[in-house]
Amino acid sequence: MALAQAADARQEAAGSPPPGTPAPVTAPAHLPADFDGPPPPVAPATVSRDDSGRATVRAVRLEAPLRIDGRLDEPLYDAVPPISDFVQVEPRPGEPSTDRTEVWITFDEKTLFVSLRCWQDPDRIAATDMRRDSWSGDDYVDIALDTFFDRRNAFIFTVYASGGRFDGQITDERRMNVDWNPVWDLRSGRFEGGWTVEAAIPFRSVRYRPGSSQVWGINLQRYTQWKNENSTLVRIPEALGEMGVMQMSQAATLVGLEGPPAAKNLELKPWLVGNMVSDRLATPEISDEVDGDIGIDVKYGISQNMTADFTYNTDFAQVEADQQQVDLTRFSLFFPEKRDFFLENQGTFGFGGARGAGFGGGGGSWDTPAMFYSRRIGLYRGRAVPIEAGARLTGRTGRYTLGLLNIQADDEPVSGALATNFGVMRLKRDILRRSSVGVIYTRRSLDQTGTGENTAYGVDGTFAFFDHLTFNTYWAETSTPGLQGDDASYRLQMDYNGDRYGVRLERLRVGDDFNPGIGFVRRHDMRRSYGEVRFSPRPAGSRLVRKYSWTGSMSYIENGAGLLETREAEGEFGIEFQNGDELELTWVRAYEFLPHPFPIASDITLGVGGYDFEYLQADLQLGQQRRLSGGFFLEYGDFYSGSKTSFGWGWGRVKLHSQFLLEPGVSFNRVELPEGDFDVELVDLRAVYTMTPRMFVTALFQYDSESRGLAANVRLRWEYQPGSELFVVYNEQRDTLTRGFPGLDNRALIVKVTRLFQL
Repeated sequence: MALAQAADARQEAAGSPPPGTPAPVTAPAHLPADFDGPPPPVAPATVSRDDSGRATVRAVRLEAPLRIDGRLDEPLYDAVPPISDFVQVEPRPGEPSTDRTEVWITFDEKTLFVSLRCWQDPDRIAATDMRRDSWSGDDYVDIALDTFFDRRNAFIFTVYASGGRFDGQITDERRMNVDWNPVWDLRSGRFEGGWTVEAAIPFRSVRYRPGSSQVWGINLQRYTQWKNENSTLVRIPEALGEMGVMQMSQAATLVGLEGPPAAKNLELKPWLVGNMVSDRLATPEISDEVDGDIGIDVKYGISQNMTADFTYNTDFAQVEADQQQVDLTRFSLFFPEKRDFFLENQGTFGFGGARGAGFGGGGGSWDTPAMFYSRRIGLYRGRAVPIEAGARLTGRTGRYTLGLLNIQADDEPVSGALATNFGVMRLKRDILRRSSVGVIYTRRSLDQTGTGENTAYGVDGTFAFFDHLTFNTYWAETSTPGLQGDDASYRLQMDYNGDRYGVRLERLRVGDDFNPGIGFVRRHDMRRSYGEVRFSPRPAGSRLVRKYSWTGSMSYIENGAGLLETREAEGEFGIEFQNGDELELTWVRAYEFLPHPFPIASDITLGVGGYDFEYLQADLQLGQQRRLSGGFFLEYGDFYSGSKTSFGWGWGRVKLHSQFLLEPGVSFNRVELPEGDFDVELVDLRAVYTMTPRMFVTALFQYDSESRGLAANVRLRWEYQPGSELFVVYNEQRDTLTRGFPGLDNRALIVKVTRLFQL
């Protein structure tokens, strides 16, 4: 602090203004033709509102940058009135928030600053997890910036009372890529009436329209855990809950910004990795083999709204291991993407509402195929495949969104993967106010069998009307050597998702030979008809219950020959409590036809035929503000020719200390069939210790009864300067069937260093 005060004194002595000094007010920015909010606030005011609840806020230019320390003691905070008067979304929609939130939005030549003063009982502040990108149970504020003012896409920056941060990309108001990691900084603090944050977001970390004078959309949302209350800058429909921050069509307008002109904006990120590997299952056996490698990632801003990315000798050694899943179905499991290169701008390549493209997914079911599933690249039969080089071009031009991707993968002898080139082209055009149409084309030079080229192409559309009515549709076709059957797929889906009522109708068709070579198809040869209705009343004046919910649905699936394969009727009753806890009771009556023998366990196979079963399930979700939280479930009933009992705890969290927490998960399944009985157990435990918001250690331990394997993944991540990181990773796999201490299958120690150069 003494150094900072001395620097301020020298600055004042030299005639420069101290940090945080507002610049003289300039003329208001020219507003775009599609601006329909209240008029810009006249200085010194920073927000104006109209009778319908819409808002326009004003950014204030600074003569000198802010000192990012979280203290809010610069001249700015006395000279400029804050943006405030947030409105509740929950628990009392439309009423003023119970705690005051004050916001200042400022900028200089290079950086956008957002400062927050959140009034609250200091003894009630939830601040326990400082990790970056953690879905923590802490108090937080979301800052969503629609930098193109297209009213549908945005960058989101979340600041936590603990000093942690979260960032993501919102696409079409319904998908969120939670693994976008730009360079920005923040510091949090406390005062006698609550908590504070100062955040610095460099203009070069986001993209926006060309030109100095900028008009953006902005959403601000505050969540207070102990009250289970979220409030926003402008009124958001209560049906959207916390996801209302994604609705940029209802966001406020931010005026007064002056963005820097387009610069070279070149980023180089070389990396160096060293590892020591042992593999007792390899032939010949590998013991403490030492190796190393180097590579580089390059990002180049072609324009303010178009970015090219290049990668050479790509490495993903620092990525956390996949979390195992219980699978008692005859269909493939979907594992999320975790590799940085494929996560950035992931929403650009989303197609047809499939859930594979970021969080949300536009209402798609798990049966909806994903035309582009990036895990098809660089992974094959559970092994990593070397990626020689790749390039990606993403961005916007006018009302068009463009995504191009090309990756060259090498061969991998152990798994049998052959050298393959992967290409994806995605083009989408915005229409009307919140709708879009688009096309996609994918190509892999060799299909999964290595016999020839695979291609896929399709057209899709998303049409949003009013606040809650959405239509999703697509048609797609593929071409694969040796497959001459039905290679097309289409989907028609209507979704009305109001607060009190909900209706969903869907028709989905997937051909028996529909095979997107860089996609994911859970179920082939199907014709799915689905209907769902929901009634969700809010009891007036209840201090215990926030909302009840009754939901009924029916799914009917035939194969291409018209034979019924799946019929499932489901009824659900749910209670959402005021404290954030949720209880759901579900009844399911199902019919499943097995067209082929189904090996459900290692030594048990179910025969061809139809099976009727009925079961009940209870789920209790404890709110994240609790020291112990997560979802507890119990299921009992019929299962194919016998019965199944399942119980467990998922998405668990135990807060032991402000810097240390445990995230356990357990699932136990007892299946009793005439063909034989078996158990399936899955246990995982993630321990997290956070030293600072830029440094933490995670340890993930997993055991599954199917393989009798015990796996460990321990990771240290240290962002020693913005955008530059050190990773130390230890992986180990052991076989618990051996006598004594579980026998080692393989292990690896990996050290990786990255360094970001911004030119």
